[in-house]
Amino acid sequence: MNILIPLLIGFAVGRALLASESLRGMKLDSLLSATVLLLVFLMGIEAGKVEIAAGWLALSSILLAALTSAGSVLLGFLAWRWLK
Repeated sequence: MNILIPLLIGFAVGRALLASESLRGMKLDSLLSATVLLLVFLMGIEAGKVEIAAGWLALSSILLAALTSAGSVLLGFLAWRWLK
């Protein structure tokens, strides 16, 4: 519920602005790009506030990536042998 109200307000304001005649001919690409960059920047700031055990996270990420790659290679090898 915390995020739903600002989302609905933003939707209503954006819909009202785009419905007006003054913004119809305007290109909104640069405005949207700047907004997305600002959003990613603010999300990074919020993510940086969280304290995590970086060593354990890095180790588990590397292990997950290695097991995923090994499983993909094994499945590809088995599929190749089955189709051969």
